[in-house]
Order: sequence, then structure tokens, then C-alpha cells
Amino acid sequence: MRIANIELNDFPLLLAPMEDVSDPPFRALCKKHGADLMYTEFISSEGLIRSADKSVEKLDIYDYERPIGIQIFGDKIQSMREAAAIAEEAGPELIDINYGCPVKKVACKGAGAGILQDLPKMQKMTAEIVKQVNLPVTVKTRLGWDEKTIRIVEVARRLQDVGIQALTIHGRTRKQMYKGVADWTKIAEVRNHPDIHIPIFGNGDIDSPQKALEYRNKYGVDGIMIGRAAIGYPWIFNEIKHFFRTGETLPPPSLRERVEAAREHLEFSVEWKGERKGIYEMRRHYTNYFRGIPHFKPFRIRLVTSETRGEIMEILAEVENSFIGEMSV
Repeated sequence: MRIANIELNDFPLLLAPMEDVSDPPFRALCKKHGADLMYTEFISSEGLIRSADKSVEKLDIYDYERPIGIQIFGDKIQSMREAAAIAEEAGPELIDINYGCPVKKVACKGAGAGILQDLPKMQKMTAEIVKQVNLPVTVKTRLGWDEKTIRIVEVARRLQDVGIQALTIHGRTRKQMYKGVADWTKIAEVRNHPDIHIPIFGNGDIDSPQKALEYRNKYGVDGIMIGRAAIGYPWIFNEIKHFFRTGETLPPPSLRERVEAAREHLEFSVEWKGERKGIYEMRRHYTNYFRGIPHFKPFRIRLVTSETRGEIMEILAEVENSFIGEMSV
């Protein structure tokens, strides 16, 4: 399938843009293990136009990540236009607009999912961004602000009318945040509507190859975006692809593979951010990489308190040697 001129697999698996997660080191592992299309962390339009270090840093992309989209958010149309132009200069394959972030500091200011309360503004902002850039523009959004304001088919039609090339829908409302069950029936209503001809990607609750296949067949989406299930488990993309092809479940990653993934992640994190920041920001990932490993807590405590790359590498070697003989995971 295609998004404008971007060629993807027949049923692409997308990595969701996740704040404080979807940075280049994490994306590198997800790409290695089968992600077809990835996005940067969402980037503040106000931060970009003011050249804030944190926002500008998020523009970093690498050739091996392609195709990749840069995602921006904001509540001011002119700022979003300017931010889109800056993002385009960074050389991604597409620009993505975040109309789905539910967190209070974003949504309650009218950005992210907050714009779902003002569909005419959403449509106007999107139109201006489409006119501003020469790249394909896509959108990620939610079903609505709350259960009483679900107008996702109208949202899709409005956005398609002003020129977006694909739409990803998270099957929850803003009010739900990340609680409850994602409602894919509403996503299917959009995908199957006779007026909708752009690709529709579903997002929410996909955490296994079996569920991915079930939802692909049941709801007819053009692809699936995976978020939280990939944190500490980049293998999920290839596991899903293997299950689609064969109907068989791949064995989970071995302990050696988990250790190697953590090493790769740490190395790139330090290379990209510098040793101090890279080590600090890597700390949030160790629990995820070694989830389910018994008696791991003492190692985790040492990993999140160590302050040099060499020391962490030694601890990871200890992890591998301590369990390798007694575990087949």
C-alpha cells in the first residue's frame, strides 16, 4: 500500500509516537525488528519556532529509519504552519499532526485531543499545514473528546477533504485517556465508509500477534499502529509478521537477546545524548526489557543507580551469566 508516494508493505505495522520513548535509539531497535513506518516523539510547534533545544533535538532522524514522519502539535494555526515548515527541512518522508494527545497540559490548551472540541478549527489548521509543505501530511487522533462527542467519521471526512494522506485513529476518547477498552468498531466505521478513500490505521490494545490478526480481519483497517506493547519489546513487530505469514507463534526473545537489545539501546542513547543524559534516560527501559525475569530486582536497582556506561555493561553481563543456564526464555 502507499501513503502518497511512500511505498509500504501490504499491511504495514507502525510505531506510535510516544513522548519520552520514541527517540532515535528506541526507533532503531523497532526498525531492526520489523516496524514499517515510525514517527518521532511529538514536537511542540511553539518550541520549534523558538528553537528550544528539546524540540529541535527531536528533529534528529537517520537514514536507516526511513520512511519516517515528524509529528507536531500545537493550538495556534500560524505556529503550526511555521513548525511544519521547520520539520519539513529536517527531511522526513511525511509530516504528522497530533490531534490525539490526551494529557491535561496539552489537551486542555486546545492542542492534541483538545482540538476535537473545535472541528472547524481542526479542519482549518490541517488545511494550512497541507498548503505549507510539499510532503504528505497525516493525522493521528482519537474517537472524540468524550463518549457524547464521537464524530470520528465527520472528522475523517473533513481531514480528507483538506488533503491529508492517511489517518490513524486511537480507539478511545480523550476522557478515557488509556483506560478501558479501545473501541475498534468506530475505527471500522471510518474505514468502511464509502466516502473515505485514504488509508486508515487502527491503534489501541494490540499486544499480541493473535490480536493483531483478529483485528486486521475483523475491522478491515489498512494497517496497525503499535504503542505501549513495543516498549521494552521491539520484537513484537516481527512476531506479528511471522504469525500473519505462517500462523505460528515465534518463541519469545532469549535472555541473551534481551541483554543485547538493552546494550544496543544504551550504546545509541549515550552516542546520541551524551553519557550522562543517555544513561539517565535509559533507566526507564530496563524494567521493560527484563519484564518477567525472576529475581531481577537487585539487578534493576544497580542498573538505575549506576552512572557510567562501563559499569552498566558489566551489570548486563552479570544478568546474562546469572540466568543463562537456568532460563530458556
